[in-house]
Amino acid sequence: MEISVKTIQHLAHLSRLQINETQAAQYQTDMQRMVSFIEQLQEVNTDGVEPLLMLSDSSATLREDQLHKSLTAADALKNAPSHDHQYFKVPTVIKK
Repeated sequence: MEISVKTIQHLAHLSRLQINETQAAQYQTDMQRMVSFIEQLQEVNTDGVEPLLMLSDSSATLREDQLHKSLTAADALKNAPSHDHQYFKVPTVIKK
């Protein structure tokens, strides 16, 4: 795939970037190298290669869920500066 300076200018316009001709030429060279690398990767034979699921060999060790005593609603509301016996009251943030 060939990347032209016109393509770079179009991408810059879509990205709302202002670039000069020197920058456009440099970006064109850089993007052409990236596209060439990707095309080279596409030529690699990956038949029989399993997809990589994790980057490391270690697996995540998860703890077992355990029930613990927690606060009741009444206990949680005890220290609230303002409440109505069921909910915390907070200052209005969004006004209609």
